[in-house]
Amino acid sequence: MTGAAPYKSVLTHGFTVDAKGRKMSKSLGNVIAPQKIMNSLGADILRLWVAATDYRTEMNVSDEILKRMADAYRRMRNTARFLLANLNGFDPASDKLEFGRMLALDQWAVTRAQQLQEELRDAYNRYEFHLVYQKIHHFCAVDLGSFYLDIIKDRQYTLQASSAARRSAQTAMYHIVEALARWLAPVLSFTAEDIWKHIPGERSESVFLETLYEFPETSGQQFSQDEWALIIAVRESVSKELEGLRSSGGIGSALDAEIDLYCDDALLTLLAKFDDELRFVLITSYARVHSVNEKPAEAVEVTQKDQLALWVVVKACEHAKCDRCWHHREDVGVNSDHPKLCGRCVENIIGDGESRKFA
Repeated sequence: MTGAAPYKSVLTHGFTVDAKGRKMSKSLGNVIAPQKIMNSLGADILRLWVAATDYRTEMNVSDEILKRMADAYRRMRNTARFLLANLNGFDPASDKLEFGRMLALDQWAVTRAQQLQEELRDAYNRYEFHLVYQKIHHFCAVDLGSFYLDIIKDRQYTLQASSAARRSAQTAMYHIVEALARWLAPVLSFTAEDIWKHIPGERSESVFLETLYEFPETSGQQFSQDEWALIIAVRESVSKELEGLRSSGGIGSALDAEIDLYCDDALLTLLAKFDDELRFVLITSYARVHSVNEKPAEAVEVTQKDQLALWVVVKACEHAKCDRCWHHREDVGVNSDHPKLCGRCVENIIGDGESRKFA
């Protein structure tokens, strides 16, 4: 009638088939009704399955596939729950720190989220919803779950509530959950709205009245993203050695261990910047760095990345265990009033509190 199509673009999709690629048929008994999925798993799981599937080909669905979607959903939802739980008592109007005052690790987390948002913007614009799902899930499971959130638990649970280092972590989590709710909204609509209503601070009535989050200016980081990639690679390699010691019964957890790292000059310079805080990144009671020229015969080579070699010696720590932070430290019991606590925990309880620069 008008000589023009009544739409800007058209998406085509394949048929919905079962796990074996067969079309849905009552005679085959392989029909999975959408209403049944919503009644048993919830509408967001059904929406996530649609988004996670590359619609340009046939779309497989089965109880097993939906179970995997439910597991992936729980990972993202539980990440949001952790972020919100650790923002208890945080008022962004008074407690949020400027980017330049944040610890190096928290700067990395905010910058990584900002980079991811641009990737998601591009994927949404190209209707590649399966990439949106993959990237958000990877961010929650790997960048946050296996790295960032694992490290900041010590700060959240052992430092003074209003310390700058703890507020730094909360500031990062605040920025991340503000963005996460918006990222999820087009797909996990009900979950995103639920997250939105529990984020601290004044906000609009609904996440669907918002646009993508405006992150703070992230210039002036203490470490580059390439340096953090190397640090993450070191941590992953060290974790494998710690897991081997744990599996053999040598330690119960990573905090029962101490580690010596022997590396070339470039990696040594990078890791040495963390000083005593390297142990928080590796989640061990002690972490010391040395020149590769000093490595003993028992040192194990664990990684080779960008021609930066690393050898480690991992062993159980012989010092007493602090009842509060669970680190094994030589100063446990030095304070007679707190015979089962390490020095930093005593400082965090009755002193001015410890300070952190990096992690």
